[in-house]
Order: sequence, then structure tokens, then C-alpha cells
Amino acid sequence: MTSLVTQKAPEFTAETVMPDNSIAPKSLSDLRGGKYAVLFFYPLDFTFVCPSEIVAFDKALDEFKKRECELIGVSVDSQFTHFAWKNTPCEKGGIGNVQFPLVADLSKDIARSYGVLFQNSVALRGLFLIDRDGVIRHAVINDLPLGRNVDEAIRTLDALQYTEKFGEVCPANWKPGDDAMKATTEGVADYLAKHV
Repeated sequence: MTSLVTQKAPEFTAETVMPDNSIAPKSLSDLRGGKYAVLFFYPLDFTFVCPSEIVAFDKALDEFKKRECELIGVSVDSQFTHFAWKNTPCEKGGIGNVQFPLVADLSKDIARSYGVLFQNSVALRGLFLIDRDGVIRHAVINDLPLGRNVDEAIRTLDALQYTEKFGEVCPANWKPGDDAMKATTEGVADYLAKHV
């Protein structure tokens, strides 16, 4: 498998359930609208780990929006299954009215193009951070039983935006407010002298 990090995000057009519950064909570039994007894949609607992730992403949606980042969920389900899942309350196995787009990938072509299609069946839990130019800057892929950490997705987005703004690099466990470092031998030595 070849990493997509540093490459243009594979473009797609697919039927999508939008935040207002309308269904329309949408392209990745349309959904991003010149913003950052977090594109995440999940195996199937009406399952177990998936709703915990989707609801967690929805609860953090304002944090992503503050950072000019769009969330986009994708699974191999149809747009009609997405619609039904959104219109089922959480206490009855649904996800409620989440406010980010859910893309239908019935052909599995999108999951395949991002390298997350598992046994030609469902998508692994892939997450891709896409910058304003449509370039993938971060990717993580979890096995089916391993839910993702939404706070880590936000932290990684913060790190990317920090490096773009200030030109410094972000060391291990960096978070906003922490020291970053210059990408030089002296910068690393200075950082380590202060923090190790």
C-alpha cells in the first residue's frame, strides 16, 4: 500500500446526505469549498463502534468549523441507509441529525482509491486531513474494532495550521500553546535542552 500523504486527495462524486437531509451528488472539491477537510471512512451504518465515532465528530463539529475545516463521513452504505440512520434517534440505534455530510460509496470506489477497502467488503476506519490545496497532510487507518480519537484529529489540524502560519515544526505531543521548534539542528537541540 502506498501512502497518500503529500499527494492530492483522490477526487470523487457521489450521492450524499447533507446536513439538512437533502440528497444530492457531491464532489470532494464541492464539499471542501476552499477549506480544510477531514474525510473519514467507517465500515457500516447501524453498527456498533461507528455511531460512537460519528456522534463524537458531530459533537466536535463547532471545533472543526472554528478551524475552517469541513467534516465528511463515508461508508459503503447507500444514501438511503444514511438517511434512515440519521433519522433514527440515538437511543434506538441511530445517530440522530448529525450536521455534516455522509457520502454513499456503494461502488466501493472511493474507499478503494483511498486504500481503506477491507476484503472488498467495507472500509477500515481511515481518516485523512486534507489542506486548502486538496493535498492529504495526515492519514491514520484503524482496524474495524478500534474507534478513533476526535481530539487527536483536532490536535493534528491545529498542528498543521500552526506550521503553515509560523513555519516551525511541531514536536511530539504538541498542542496549542506549547513550544514548537525551528526545523534546524540548532532548533531541535534548543527544544530538547528545554524540554527533555
